[in-house]
Amino acid sequence: MTLQISSDQIKELRLQTGAGFLNCKNALIESNGNFELAVTTLRKKGLASAEKKLLRTTQQGIITSYIHTGAKIGVLIELNCETDFVARRVEFQNLARSLAMQFASLPSVNYISLQDIPQQIWDAEMAVESQREDLKNKPESVLNTILKGRVEKTLKTYTLLNQACIRDPNITVEDYIKQHVSLLGENIQIGKICKFIIGEKKN
Repeated sequence: MTLQISSDQIKELRLQTGAGFLNCKNALIESNGNFELAVTTLRKKGLASAEKKLLRTTQQGIITSYIHTGAKIGVLIELNCETDFVARRVEFQNLARSLAMQFASLPSVNYISLQDIPQQIWDAEMAVESQREDLKNKPESVLNTILKGRVEKTLKTYTLLNQACIRDPNITVEDYIKQHVSLLGENIQIGKICKFIIGEKKN
């Protein structure tokens, strides 16, 4: 008996994953109509495809701002892509706003990725961790590996890409961007992002 996949199922899967019509239909067929399994399949394929696109040059994009309600915090973000065509897409512009919104809502997050964190902060965290009691008797051969792992875990809490995505807490912001890379077919990178304090109005 042939499995019947409805247009509503395909539409729902497209809305959740951003994948194309045929990809959604095939994923539902492969998963025997299991929606969650189809989502997982598409995400795995999408992220694999996105990884290849991340090596492309990004010379177009947009700069947009977001004001965090009631917090007097604003964010400016430069989000880059490969072509002006994608920069004008609603999905791309919504992505920029979502990233700015999340950045504004996280007081301790001030960097895009681990690579953006200054070396002196790495050194300071390394010095703190090296003084932990449970590391004092560790052999040198494993000490550096443990230290690096602990410091990276701490510093990831300061970076936007490593945060759980507010749109889908089951994935990171980095994976959320990769989903849009798969959806839009172009490399997408955060060029710059910064917070600013909004001054009070004077009477």
